[in-house]
This record gives sequence, structure tokens and C-alpha cells, in this order.
Amino acid sequence: MTKRFALVGAAGYIAPRHMTAIRDTGNDLVAALDPNDSVGIIDSYFPQAHFFTEFERFDRHIDKLRRSGSAVDYVSIASPNYLHDSHMRFALRSGADAICEKPLVLNPWNIDGLKEIEADTGRKINTILQLRLHPAIIGLREKVRNAAGDQKFDVDLTYITSRGNWYLQSWKGDEKKSGGIATNIGVHFYDMLHFVFGDIQENVVHLSGATKAAGYLEYERARVRWFLSVDVNDVPESERAKGKRTFRSIAANGEDVEFSDGFTDLHTRSYEEILAGRGFGLDENRVAIETVAHIRNAPTMRSGEIHPFVGRASA
Repeated sequence: MTKRFALVGAAGYIAPRHMTAIRDTGNDLVAALDPNDSVGIIDSYFPQAHFFTEFERFDRHIDKLRRSGSAVDYVSIASPNYLHDSHMRFALRSGADAICEKPLVLNPWNIDGLKEIEADTGRKINTILQLRLHPAIIGLREKVRNAAGDQKFDVDLTYITSRGNWYLQSWKGDEKKSGGIATNIGVHFYDMLHFVFGDIQENVVHLSGATKAAGYLEYERARVRWFLSVDVNDVPESERAKGKRTFRSIAANGEDVEFSDGFTDLHTRSYEEILAGRGFGLDENRVAIETVAHIRNAPTMRSGEIHPFVGRASA
């Protein structure tokens, strides 16, 4: 049976992946909202969808659909990070389940409030924790599970995804709205690390700035040095010489985990799991949200296991 979707944040970078997932799972987008009207991309997916630039009119339309017996089944949320909490509450109170982009919320205590609204409404919040579905990450998890119980893996995580000067001028450059770089571009990696290596035991921050951050995380089964950046100058020179502006690397015990391929269809895989009743809910997000909240507020120090990129980077 075709499900009816609404989308909040239709003009954003990630919105087309949600549109693709809705289409490719055989469902229908009936309404979309974004204060920015640069949403011509909708024509490539759901040209008949109603579009709104004002939340109040969108709210009225969703309520009208509900009262007429044509309620939306899901509200997909791809709005700025600080609005996720409010938009999930709106979805549940409108009688729909929510599908929310990462990060779910900025602070862990927000999860508790959302659990109360789930209980009040009987609706469910699903989240996009796409790396849990990546074949290479699933393979790494199995390798860890099959290793000796007392073995800890030594892991280097490096993720550089260059952004232009616009980045810091947008809401993404405002820590109160995005949560900062570790939250905005790193939260799904911290979720992945918890998913693969177990409970977190230590969280140290070595570098914290507007465009890059680094630190050390220790889990039950791993010691992790991590480095995140949106600064193209952090891309290794050998890669920049090839015209590349991104660099992704996970190395476990010196062995590279190839996870660069397969990113683009993970939203569709996530939707397939959600529609089958196997979506990741609020509790699966808690450790990652606690991790990024700590990184955001912790003092920086230069001791212990430091990622090799830190020495040539300045915040």
C-alpha cells in the first residue's frame, strides 16, 4: 500500500536523497515545506506535491489532510539541526511517524522529551543512521565480534569534506544551530563507532574549531583517533593534485576499511528498513548524541593518542 509523505526542508542539500528514497520505495510525496523556494528539484520526483514556504500554511494543510481522511503517514525531516526536535514533535502530533536526518537532536536530554511524545501519541520517530547499513561497516562489526574478546582495535578515522566560504555564513557555521562541526558532519561516524566497537569509555578533544575538530575516543573494543574537517587545505596534497576535495579513511589495525562507495543509496536502504518496521529509533541515537554534546563542551588538550593530521592543522 502506497504511503503518503510530507517533507520538511525540501531545498536542502540532503533533500533529494529523501525524495529518491520515497520514490524508489514506491511511495508518494504529497506536501513539502521550506522557507527557501529554490525547490525546482521536486519536479524531477513529485511535481504534484503541494509546496509551502510558511510553516503555518503547511501545518494547516497537513491538518486538513488528516481531518479529511487523507493523512500523511510519515513526515521526513531534513531541516536545520536545531529545528529537528520541533519538527519531530509536529510530525507526531499530526498523527504521522517521523523520519529524521542526523543529528536527531543537539543534546541528549531532548531525547527524553521526544520519548514522552511518542508515548502520548502512539507514533514513532525513525532516524537515518545510514552507516549501520553499509556492507563494509557491517563486515567490520562482524570482524570485531569474531576477534578475541579482549582485543582492542587501533582505529584512525579521517573525514574531510571540503566546503566553500558559504559554509560558515550559513546556519551550519552557527554552533547554536548546527551543533558545530563534530555534530554536523561527524555524528553518524560516532554512531558507527559505537555500533561496531561497543560502549564508549573515554572521550578527549584535541582540536575544536569552526572548520575542523579532532580527538580520541576509547570504546570497549577500540582506541580511535579521529579528525574531521571542511577545509580543503586538510586534504592530502597527493589527493588535491588529482582534483579531489574530499578524503575519507577508516583504518583498523592498519587495514583500510573501504566505505567510500555505496553512500548514495543508503537513504533508500534506510527507508526500506523503516517501512518494514525495522527503523532505528530514539534509543539507538543516545550514545552518539551524548558523544557530540561532550565534544562540543569539553576543553581541548594535547595529550594522549593524537591523530597525525592534528599537527599540521590549526583551528
